[in-house]
Amino acid sequence: MSAITHHVLFLQGGAGLKDHQADQVLVDSLQGGLGKAYRVHYPLLPDEPSPDLGRIRQIDQEISRLQGELVVVGHSLGASMLLKYVSENPDKIKLKALFLLATPFWQGDEKWKQAFKLPEDFADQLPQDLPLYFYHCRDDQEVPFAHLALYGQKLPWATFHPLASGGHHLNDDLRAVADAIKSL
Repeated sequence: MSAITHHVLFLQGGAGLKDHQADQVLVDSLQGGLGKAYRVHYPLLPDEPSPDLGRIRQIDQEISRLQGELVVVGHSLGASMLLKYVSENPDKIKLKALFLLATPFWQGDEKWKQAFKLPEDFADQLPQDLPLYFYHCRDDQEVPFAHLALYGQKLPWATFHPLASGGHHLNDDLRAVADAIKSL
């Protein structure tokens, strides 16, 4: 029996219990692809009555709980808030890599979006040696595929995986992400 030697934190997309349950299939696929030497941590991130739904505080709390270099995977809202958190706290944490799935690039002047938007200089605030991996499907019906290109303009050193199909949940198959994590 092999011991757990690597920890991966998965941050849900959307809001609340329903979206947490929907992303469980992604977590199960990732855990299956990683095998027994990895443990995928998947906390419920409940909505809080704050403009960012409490995500920045929750992400900080969850990352702080795990020791050592950490791989973090975020889906949708979880991915965008993870990127915001890391760009606002570049020296606070040591991460091994970020994997960002179906990541919205928040734009617009609507008041509700302001807490989700990245600052204009967010790319300059990220550690340049932090590996960033983006995965996005062309047929995503929730987050436009064009958002991947917006991240490409801001983060040219990142690794981008445009996928032909799979929708917002990447066909509930994260074997390619698991393989990339194991290759780190």
